[in-house]
Amino acid sequence: MTADIKVHVGEGIGEMGARFVDAWRRAASGEEVHERHLTFASMADLTRTLTPKRLDLLNRLRGHPAPSIRALARDTGRDFKNVQQDVTALRDAGLIDQDADGGLTTDVDRLVTSIELARAV
Repeated sequence: MTADIKVHVGEGIGEMGARFVDAWRRAASGEEVHERHLTFASMADLTRTLTPKRLDLLNRLRGHPAPSIRALARDTGRDFKNVQQDVTALRDAGLIDQDADGGLTTDVDRLVTSIELARAV
């Protein structure tokens, strides 16, 4: 199953709470709610996490799981330690999964970005 992840920048706790309550109400009324959100406090946080090289890793893993970080580093021609750091950041953000054997996957198909300009800096 592929997934869209809605990426928010500069969103306050009130907006996040309202989104949660809305999803809760829809689920309580019987609607299936399958949405995922990722919120960054600022553009700096977003660009620090979603670097071009990390987006490349996500794109490579999309539909093509890697058996390990080492294999992913080899396939991308990148240093193992740098790929390991990138995988950790993406896993911590909830964008990739790593199984008990070290295999890497993602179900992310698209990142849809919403930037609240008044709070994004």
